[in-house]
Amino acid sequence: MTVIEIKVELKKGVADPEGKNTMKTLESLGFEGINDVKSVKMFVVDIDASADDAKAVGEEMCKKLLANPVIQNYTVTVR
Repeated sequence: MTVIEIKVELKKGVADPEGKNTMKTLESLGFEGINDVKSVKMFVVDIDASADDAKAVGEEMCKKLLANPVIQNYTVTVR
C-alpha cells in the first residue's frame, strides 16, 4: 500500500475569502504580526499501487475531480 498526499491551493491572485476571514478572526482574538492566511485542502489517499503508479493516479484524481486547474494548483507527494 502506498500513501499519497494531495495538496490543493488557490493560484496567486485568486481571492481567498476563507483565508481572509480566518486572518481577521485571528487578529480579533489578539494574535499579532499575521501577514497573510491562505486556505489549503489536503487529501491523504491510501492506494494499492507502486510509488510511481500512485503518483500518476493522484495526478489523474486532481485533473478529474480534486482540483480546478483554472483557479487552483496542486501537488502530489508519495509518502
